[in-house]
Amino acid sequence: MNMRHLILSSLLLAGTALNAQKVTKYTTTEQAPWTSAKAALSTKAEGTVVATVDGTEKGTTFRAWGTTFNELDWDAFNLLSRDDQDEVMHNLFASDGDLRFTHGRVSMNANDYARSWYQCDDVVGDLHLKYFNIERDKRNIIPLARAAQKYCPHLQLFMSPWSPPAWMKINQDYCVQSSPYNNQPKEKDYLLYDAPIKPGEMQLMGESNGVFPRRLATQDYFIQDPRYLQSYADMFCRFIDLYAEQGLPITKVMYQNEAYSYTIYPGCAWTAEGTLRFNNDYLAPALRKNHPEVELWIGTFNTNRLDYVQKILDDQTLQANVKGIATQWECRENLPQLKSRYPQLRLMMSESECGNGSMDWKAGEHTFFLLSDNLGNGCDEYYNWNFILADKGQSSWGWTQNALIQVDSKTRQKRYTAEYYAYKHFCQFVAPGTEMIAYAGRDYRTTPVVVFRNGQQIIVTVGNFTDADARLSVKVKGQYLNIAAAPHSFNTYVIGK
Repeated sequence: MNMRHLILSSLLLAGTALNAQKVTKYTTTEQAPWTSAKAALSTKAEGTVVATVDGTEKGTTFRAWGTTFNELDWDAFNLLSRDDQDEVMHNLFASDGDLRFTHGRVSMNANDYARSWYQCDDVVGDLHLKYFNIERDKRNIIPLARAAQKYCPHLQLFMSPWSPPAWMKINQDYCVQSSPYNNQPKEKDYLLYDAPIKPGEMQLMGESNGVFPRRLATQDYFIQDPRYLQSYADMFCRFIDLYAEQGLPITKVMYQNEAYSYTIYPGCAWTAEGTLRFNNDYLAPALRKNHPEVELWIGTFNTNRLDYVQKILDDQTLQANVKGIATQWECRENLPQLKSRYPQLRLMMSESECGNGSMDWKAGEHTFFLLSDNLGNGCDEYYNWNFILADKGQSSWGWTQNALIQVDSKTRQKRYTAEYYAYKHFCQFVAPGTEMIAYAGRDYRTTPVVVFRNGQQIIVTVGNFTDADARLSVKVKGQYLNIAAAPHSFNTYVIGK
């Protein structure tokens, strides 16, 4: 055989080997969840090429999937039979389950999916934390986390408060603004915007190109007294200690959930200056002294005001103190800029969007897009919000929200929602160590495509939220994965063993 024939034969064999790789397609529609079929690579593209990978890409290495442990989840969980409880926890947390969560989120003090307002220290002025405790968590949050820990013994937690104790805030209440669902006098609402605008600061009034919040708080709701700031930092360390005593390690903390949501439920408004003061001068030193093993992250950011986020993140001391940036809701819009501007900091999607209690297919499609967009833009940890709720998931503050699993409070029967299957199409295959290597981008909002590499496997997730078949192609090492996604479907292609 001459050299020309040898080269030709080698190329043909290589092409045949690639074509012969095992390709499996997993599909979910509203009528038929989670079916599988064989697929194949091709030498020609049959649809629009939306991504190209050649095996040399350096992508974002994925770290962990997680969810949140809330009181109303515990209540819904307790409506189920013991067998159903075990099935749910296996499916969510076991290493051979559907979603394979390994991380959880908890709040210090009440959050908006607590049964009612509570705080870990009710004694006004207890700056030395003599009466600080987690007794309510022991009755509600910790049993739920332990039920998960049964199937995931290496479960890790991250913690962020929704609100400090009310006596540490200028309004002396758990909320930020008054409402029929809380007891704050309406007269206190003026505190939010009462301070003079600082030089160079923009105060947003009315709609402004979709910017959230429309108007920024002008003062910190946390009392900016050094004694209070130090005591609050000490609270974080005490909370970590008490959870460790329960066998539940907290490995990350953040100073505040959604500092830019001026809420009728537990919340706390912070300015950029207050944020930097507390994190740099109090919380970071307290953790270094008492819990050097615990990572400090900055967040959770829920604003798309990039200028304000950068005002905090550009601080060099803060960058040295934190391991990453936690984003949720509107801040997702800033992910490309954050990834480019702060490449040394990791990105986390810290709370999935909660929906409106519909728990329907449309909610699943939105969640599939959010999974695609957050992972495609560099988030290496992803946290679900409520994983199980009863009926329409109504909170104590009048909101209805979605969950991965819905429980009928009358029949005590469970239902896996479309959002559960949206997660499964990612969680089942994107394991810790998997790299995100290509994203079709936001131009494909109704047909999002993300490409991952896990060892020798290539994983392609595809959503189709339109009424027509989607014909797309992904070029993989010179060959083509031709995608035929049915209308309103979730799809995952796995190439290789």
